[in-house]
Amino acid sequence: MSVTGVSFTDAVFESVSAMTTTGATILTGLDEMPKSFLLYRQFLQWMGGLGIVIFVVAILPMLNVGGMRLLKAETPGPIKNEKLAPRVASTSRYLWLVYLCLTIGCAGSYWLAGMSPFDAIAHSLTTVSTGGFSPYDASMGHFQQPIILIVADVFMILGAISFALHHKLFTARAISGYWKDEETRWFLIALAVFSVILTALAFNAQTHHSFGESLNQAVFHVVSFMTSTGYGADDLSAWPAATAGFLVAASYLGGCAGSTAGGNKFVRNVITLRILKHQMLQAIHPRAILKVVYQGKAVTNDVIQAVMSFMLMVAISSMVLTLILMLTGLDFFSAFTAVSACLNVLGPGFGEVSSNFIPVSDTGTWVLTLAMILGRLEYFTLLTLLLPQFWRD
Repeated sequence: MSVTGVSFTDAVFESVSAMTTTGATILTGLDEMPKSFLLYRQFLQWMGGLGIVIFVVAILPMLNVGGMRLLKAETPGPIKNEKLAPRVASTSRYLWLVYLCLTIGCAGSYWLAGMSPFDAIAHSLTTVSTGGFSPYDASMGHFQQPIILIVADVFMILGAISFALHHKLFTARAISGYWKDEETRWFLIALAVFSVILTALAFNAQTHHSFGESLNQAVFHVVSFMTSTGYGADDLSAWPAATAGFLVAASYLGGCAGSTAGGNKFVRNVITLRILKHQMLQAIHPRAILKVVYQGKAVTNDVIQAVMSFMLMVAISSMVLTLILMLTGLDFFSAFTAVSACLNVLGPGFGEVSSNFIPVSDTGTWVLTLAMILGRLEYFTLLTLLLPQFWRD
């Protein structure tokens, strides 16, 4: 507060944004602020990302939120079936090692791509954590170098893939395992599809000088939004109107469970689509015995209920919080994208909150602070922890 001169409300918002790796900000003039403060701000997001990974992989099972049901719904593959280690301390050590190695690799890659040592370290902290804070108001647009955006793409994607899967495959030296993992495979396919669509939109609208520039910018923003990092590198208001819709949809899809990314997580997205397919086939063949299958195994009714309950909670939270924010004076578009940005721990919105969240009132700021915590702790986890029955049991 003493460095930035912001109010208590804004200070809480900025701190929660950092620790939840959301990346929404109320600060301007970052380029002129002390480097020590900026590095501290970046470091907060990095620590927040590590804390979230450890919470989801190592601590959440001990809380027994919804039994193992919710854990299975959130964390497939190596996390739910093959515990990394029998104790939290051991598990945390493995995750810390993976997280640290990715961060060092990211910093080195940024430096080789042309960043200064300070910028490379600062941005690596918020790339691997998929946080999105930058020491510059222009975010990644400050550098104007395509190779830097490509490096960011790679490490944002790695940050949005299960860290338990990273550990397993790094140990086994089986990189092909990423494609064999169903959640990761669909995540990568979705990234490719959204990138193709946005590239076509940008190139057709001639928002850039060449196809290569359109491709570079489109892929970067799709990756940034789907991984919930929230970096920016261009003025998206100059892009086709459909751009905002595609990117907000990408942020709701999110990354993979057991990663630092926000959003619904692809395990839930895939299971939801298969539930819908199952219901349609069951209507056509009412006597058939059909099962919802994921990763080659039948999905239990407990997991189906948990996934559908989560999706319903996302829809309800988005609608209710948007209405509350509109009551504070924001228009629907700005309110909805602000809520989406916070629930999906993304950061940037559109409309009045495209650059920062300064236009939001104090009441709206507290609402969005709650949204960040709600989205980061996966809705039911937070609500369950607030129930007296949980602590009595």
